[in-house]
Amino acid sequence: MNHSAMNPITEDDIANFLVHTPDFFERHAELLSAVKLTSPHSHRAVSLQERQAEMMREKIRVLELRMMDMMRHGTENEVLIERMQRWVKTLLMTSNARDLPHTIADHIQHDFMVPQVAIKVWGVGETFQIEPFAQGATDAVKDFAASLASPYVGLNQHFEAVQWLPEPEAAQSVAIIALRATRPEDTPQTAAEQPVIGLLVLASPDPQRYYEGMGTTIIERMGDLASAALSHLR
Repeated sequence: MNHSAMNPITEDDIANFLVHTPDFFERHAELLSAVKLTSPHSHRAVSLQERQAEMMREKIRVLELRMMDMMRHGTENEVLIERMQRWVKTLLMTSNARDLPHTIADHIQHDFMVPQVAIKVWGVGETFQIEPFAQGATDAVKDFAASLASPYVGLNQHFEAVQWLPEPEAAQSVAIIALRATRPEDTPQTAAEQPVIGLLVLASPDPQRYYEGMGTTIIERMGDLASAALSHLR
């Protein structure tokens, strides 16, 4: 009985043979031009060599796109770092402590192109308790702020703190950051355990500007830096 008739050669057998016989096309070089494949680009028959060249060009195009994407992200990161540096520099050059909340909010709005920003601070020294930034935060807002282990980002769920904004009805998506009384020696873990001293609200009319699941590293750093600057009010 013919053994091959009982066990016909499969495509996997052929592929396995070619993989383990790298010199096959060296011994049968004429097949490289004789075997015809259909090109997915031109839909015409091309030789094995031409198809291999097309596949190589496609791989090169993919690598080029990846490189361009990396360069684009690198440029975006440079712009973000420059904006963060400018913002921090402004905070460091603010000599009057009572100007800090306004400076924090105003420069976030302009430097980071956030449509609306609001900030409230509590637990401030007696000298600053009459300031607008130290008034208007209810116990409910303070409890909400204390519950934020990380910034809230997403759709505006009719948060009370959104009412601090100049145009609360225009806030479709928000980022809400708890400001904590952190210390220089705090790690990200221990900083989250410190008491909350304020709340920072960023808002946009674009429902997708702040969305659930987005990265919040920059927003968290922003909150940490703002908290450090506001230590002068205590």
